[in-house]
Amino acid sequence: FHPTVNASILKFLAFEQVFKNSLTTLPMGGGKGGSDFDPKGKSDDEVMRFCHAFMLELNRHIGPNTDVPAGDIGVGAREIGFLFGMYKKIRNEFTGVLTGKGLSWGGSKIRPEATGYGTVYFAQSMLKTKNESFEGKTVVISG
Repeated sequence: FHPTVNASILKFLAFEQVFKNSLTTLPMGGGKGGSDFDPKGKSDDEVMRFCHAFMLELNRHIGPNTDVPAGDIGVGAREIGFLFGMYKKIRNEFTGVLTGKGLSWGGSKIRPEATGYGTVYFAQSMLKTKNESFEGKTVVISG
């Protein structure tokens, strides 16, 4: 959720996600979606009402075996919680349909750090193929 979200940005993010997923060799796609709704400066009730309305449409396009959205710019644990609560209400099921949920909703303790650890693991694996390591190197990560 960000005021600058548009189709061009979503297409790029989807391409980037397909590329990242292809590196895992797992059968995952790269669908992306969003809204130009800006949660900044909005009350919790306003954000919750928007998330519920958003999920009324989104729920038909996601599922544990279809697409599992994750939070991104402007969508943190609060928004994921609102979205997941509405999904449960609509579908009457408690399934792993959104990533980034809080612990009380089946989320992971390490979710905030997972991407960073994955980056390090991937880089270590790539260096290992060249019989190298991080030792003595300077590393810069952006994003």
